[in-house]
Amino acid sequence: MTSTCPRSGQMQVGHICGSPFDATNCRKRNRRASYHSVKREFMTSSSSYIPSTDRILAGVALMLGFCVTAPLLDVAAKLASDSIPVGQITAARFIVQCALMAPFVWIMGLSLRVARGQWLALLLRAVLLLASTFCFIAAIRVMPLADALAIVFVAPFIVLLVGKFYLGEDVGLRRVGAALVGFVGVLFVIQPSFAAFGAVALFPLGTAVGFAFYILVTRGLSRQMHPVTLQFHTGLIASLMSLPVMILAQGTGSELLDPVWPEGIVWLWLLGVGFFAAISHMMMTYALSLAPSATLAPMQYLELPVATLLGYLVFHDFPNKLTLTGIGIIIGAGLYMIHRERVTARRLVTERAAPPI
Repeated sequence: MTSTCPRSGQMQVGHICGSPFDATNCRKRNRRASYHSVKREFMTSSSSYIPSTDRILAGVALMLGFCVTAPLLDVAAKLASDSIPVGQITAARFIVQCALMAPFVWIMGLSLRVARGQWLALLLRAVLLLASTFCFIAAIRVMPLADALAIVFVAPFIVLLVGKFYLGEDVGLRRVGAALVGFVGVLFVIQPSFAAFGAVALFPLGTAVGFAFYILVTRGLSRQMHPVTLQFHTGLIASLMSLPVMILAQGTGSELLDPVWPEGIVWLWLLGVGFFAAISHMMMTYALSLAPSATLAPMQYLELPVATLLGYLVFHDFPNKLTLTGIGIIIGAGLYMIHRERVTARRLVTERAAPPI
């Protein structure tokens, strides 16, 4: 007697898949077949998406380039801040970035059209990055680079906590604990900085909060727009928002906003701010397209020792023992959080590929 099992569509010989015993056997066979099918599909798709060694090495090299060039942006901004207001340096960062991105958009033949539903997110992204940049430049104007940057590195912890408690993402207690430990490390950095520089030491915390939400907004946009186009639009919107503020602030005497005419080598520092901003973020973008983010994520913490070295070489600044302790705690907590994300990802893959009972 031959029939077709209603679940699998396979021909069954000698019985109908109808009795409880036969139905159980049928379900087991179907689950086993489904498991092996999923396993083959997973192995095939995984192998097809595993980057080659050359691509991974290229991605790692680009990420190393980001870790070196991003602090150079901070060095140029700090050098310029001796004679140029913070608002003017911030505006220059986005104007130069936009000017540098425009030729790439044309050469790559990218479309600048933006869907109606994306404009609000683009505007919000530009505002968040503009505010974060202003706060950070205002901080490094008086603070050592390493101190300010260490506080900004609390941003991934903020993203994680917002994801868990506001967006409802599945985040384990260990990662939440690592984020809280990271905040303790930030207190170690802020305490001596606050005593030395006053409320300015809180500016990097504003940068961290703004950048955390900037990352969350970018998550959605990056799936819909090419990274070069996204960088161009962000630079353009931020430039258009900065210029009216500079015009209105002219002659007000505001230490942070009243623009001045740059002289001599200061032009080079202003160009350097935009140049290193564009180059570093392009390096990071293409690094993520070549190598797995799990490989690159721990490397971002190399930016801290590079900033510390540059701060010492250029400005003769070096963190004190309490600040170094805080930096160590922040790096340790961040790396542990990345480790737990890897463990969770591997467990999910194992659970999906596990055979049914």
